Amino acid sequence: MAFVVKSPLSTNYATWRQQNNLLYPTSDLKIAKPVGARFRYRIPSGRKFVVSMASTQLQSPEPTVASKSVGIPIMVNGCTGKMGRAVLEAAISAGLDPVPVALGGPEDAGKILDFSGKQIEVHGPSDRESILSSALNDHPNLIVVDYTLPAAVNDNAALYCKVGVPFVMGTTGGDRELLYKTVADSKVYAVISPQMGKQVVAFLATMEIMAEQFPGAFSGYNLQVMESHQASKVDVSGTAKAVISCFQKLGASFELEQVQLIRDPKLQVEMVGVPEEHLSGHAFHMYHLTSPDGTVSFEFQHNVCGRSIYAEGTVDAILFLAKKVSSNADKRIYDMIDVLREGNMR
Repeated sequence: MAFVVKSPLSTNYATWRQQNNLLYPTSDLKIAKPVGARFRYRIPSGRKFVVSMASTQLQSPEPTVASKSVGIPIMVNGCTGKMGRAVLEAAISAGLDPVPVALGGPEDAGKILDFSGKQIEVHGPSDRESILSSALNDHPNLIVVDYTLPAAVNDNAALYCKVGVPFVMGTTGGDRELLYKTVADSKVYAVISPQMGKQVVAFLATMEIMAEQFPGAFSGYNLQVMESHQASKVDVSGTAKAVISCFQKLGASFELEQVQLIRDPKLQVEMVGVPEEHLSGHAFHMYHLTSPDGTVSFEFQHNVCGRSIYAEGTVDAILFLAKKVSSNADKRIYDMIDVLREGNMR
């Protein structure tokens, strides 16, 4: 994860922070390609401020098995999918103990997966309650991880609450209000977050603080947003929506319909700069703000290749939740901000 700040200011525009040696702008710090050059129309050049975040996943065909188990049994539902697999690999590397069963859709029932010698049998909807209850009986400290489908979020959460098993909900979508009500009524421990990337969550939290403390700071500025995801993701991401909401509070006028969605692989490689090997799994977000007179612009980027950032964040959420369960914490529903604030991430 890297942050790049570019602020080509002349000495005439030196700020108080620069004069007090708190900020050192330099023209040598660059990102691969200015965001403004990638939008449909030309953005006026002028004084520019760039904040960029990037994360690239290294290929690892087999997860590294931890030398010592941390003793936390987990069930990863949706483990036949790419995100579920990534979580299992990260969890095994961290010393977590996957139980030999998991839940999935009817098309996955009966499948047996092998992760570093650990075999996991996937069960379909017909016997999911008995399978989950038996797993909890055999492993009293069990924590469930859900990376299934948006349409299954509420039914799955209702099942976890009925059986009484703590869970980490990484699946997006569903009726979120109903989801929180279901968990609150059951008093089951849960971490619920549509964004599990710790660093991205920290960036979102920073944006929310800025919007809360400096409302209207970007009044009159023109906002442009471009995001690139794998072709299978057809809608605007929840992360982009959250960042846009912050910019709106800061005074920028913008509607979700204005988001430039890049889903064409050719454009993703040539215009956005996505590595070809990550076309099937990436999240590149770019936000460009321009002052009314076109003399000042700000750029914010967070680019993610692969799924390791989300998988590692999920493992931290599991460890966090296990700690809350064992300490019998009063609070029952958490999100990734709570995980970040705990400060015990690996």
